[in-house]
Amino acid sequence: MPRYSGESTDALHWLARLEDTWHGWRERRGRRRGLVPTVIPFIGYGDRDSVRVFGRVVLRRPETASSDRFTNIRGWRSFVSIPVKSMAVEVTAGGERRTIRCDRGGVIDTAIDVRLDAGWRTILLGIDGDEVSAPVFIVDDARRFGIVSDVDDTVMVTALPRPLLAAWNTFVLDEHARRPVAGMAVLYTRLLLAHPGSPIVYLSTGAWNVAPTLTRFLERNLYPRGALLLTDWGPTHDRWFRSGPEHKASNLERLASEFPDVSWLLVGDDGQHDERIYGDFAETHPQNVTAVAIRRLTPGEAVLAGGRSAAEARATGGIPWIYADDGAGLTEQLETLGLLPVAE
Repeated sequence: MPRYSGESTDALHWLARLEDTWHGWRERRGRRRGLVPTVIPFIGYGDRDSVRVFGRVVLRRPETASSDRFTNIRGWRSFVSIPVKSMAVEVTAGGERRTIRCDRGGVIDTAIDVRLDAGWRTILLGIDGDEVSAPVFIVDDARRFGIVSDVDDTVMVTALPRPLLAAWNTFVLDEHARRPVAGMAVLYTRLLLAHPGSPIVYLSTGAWNVAPTLTRFLERNLYPRGALLLTDWGPTHDRWFRSGPEHKASNLERLASEFPDVSWLLVGDDGQHDERIYGDFAETHPQNVTAVAIRRLTPGEAVLAGGRSAAEARATGGIPWIYADDGAGLTEQLETLGLLPVAE
């Protein structure tokens, strides 16, 4: 997997320095109370020479059993957890041990060179001998197809831009109260059965804090396992808050760099920026796009989302664009395109 170097190394925004001071005070206070650092593991991905490792380092009570640390956590608890800055984390993979460090928000997003066989594999992430397992999906060199899926209003109905409902969904509700988009889990499962060994990546502007809840939602609603590409809502080197569209665009560029021979089915909705982001990516990387599939929001969802995107399907080097109200409608059109076998 080619090494990607798209991250900025500029000086931190003053608000980011203030955030670091706040988190530093919380960490010192938490350690005085006896809390200890632990790793929350997330699903990673890679090829047979490199793995992109994901996780988050936070403080926890030392008596908490490892099997109970990350279950039944409502959204607001994830946001009040105390992140640990620049903590050394031991990664054991392929019989080798490496030391990596989380970032200033406790997030682990690091590519390491290691040889693993294709398919689902398990690596270990540990701090001071306390290890947790993290699944990773290794893409075989022969694979030529993959899925990139948006999350909000594509696999899960959220009406995210509506402030009060967004806050309720994020900070209060657990995964049992969230509603899946009809037919999308079946669609993704059929696509991966038709293209065995292909990766699926869930690309969202959501914060890493909600990764455990989002993972449980996907599992409970029978979506195929795949890596989550989330972001940090906090300030960066040059702005108060991270740009959601920029996060999506940069991760698409990274996937194109890491898997130059994979052509992706890009799935999103018409309520935010997906059409523009996918269209721009298709224009610059037509060899990496099989098709663009857009789920149309219902009238009620469109109102909650602040309207529909003004973008229209683009004739991008013959790349097909399809639109439908749900997974069943997209399935029919993908069958017509030959990306799915016709159901009997």
